[in-house]
Amino acid sequence: MFCPKCRSEYSDGILKCPDCDVDLVDDLTDERRPEAALVPLLRTHNPGDIAIIRSILDGSDIRYYIQGENMLHVRQMADPAILLVASDDLEDAKELLKDLDLSFMGISYHEQDHRYDR
Repeated sequence: MFCPKCRSEYSDGILKCPDCDVDLVDDLTDERRPEAALVPLLRTHNPGDIAIIRSILDGSDIRYYIQGENMLHVRQMADPAILLVASDDLEDAKELLKDLDLSFMGISYHEQDHRYDR
């Protein structure tokens, strides 16, 4: 038995993936979505914002990458971390993050300052 989401294999008798909470299938067909171009959605200088963004997106099927997140401690004020989202997941990501209020040191960014879609 296999999980169609995380693709883990389980012993017979297990019917649901304990990590993804989805029903297992007998075999995995290659149903992975095709590669898509990554497009920038937002940017931030705050590592706390990255943690919040990850917590929201990790629970979805949205494909994303955060460029520069590992360098924040080196050049935090110079270079922002940029959230890149698969182009075909962009609208879903916008919907999930629409109420997100990014902040830096207690000061809220204006939407036009941190979103690329404006």
